[in-house]
Amino acid sequence: MPQLRISDLSLGVLERGVLEVLWDSGPLAPQAVHERVGAPRGISVNTVSSALKRLADKGLLLRDKVSHAYVYRAAVGRAELQRQLIESLAAQFGDAGGAGLLAAFVDLADERGEATLRRLEQMIAAKLQEAER
Repeated sequence: MPQLRISDLSLGVLERGVLEVLWDSGPLAPQAVHERVGAPRGISVNTVSSALKRLADKGLLLRDKVSHAYVYRAAVGRAELQRQLIESLAAQFGDAGGAGLLAAFVDLADERGEATLRRLEQMIAAKLQEAER
């Protein structure tokens, strides 16, 4: 997958909602996305369709022609999008060794509580074991 630009990663509330629906449900036609995201918010099908097109233009969605309409699906998973967001921020604001970014990440984990820190510790240990193989 090509690296996304940070401007492509800036998402509005509707765009985030659309991604969440497609991550959870899999490929959907615009009408089905509207039923899950647009209708509850009082947003028209056209507005949801525009959001789908914007996300496809940003490279976050793929669309397939099925009969006379498009079906949209996520081009990138939730974890990959999160990784790319962090990578973009690190490239723009990180220091040479990345210590500041890592410290900020650990502080954020700390704010979420000990369980989050322990989970982070487990994830790091797993990556270290993987690297040793």
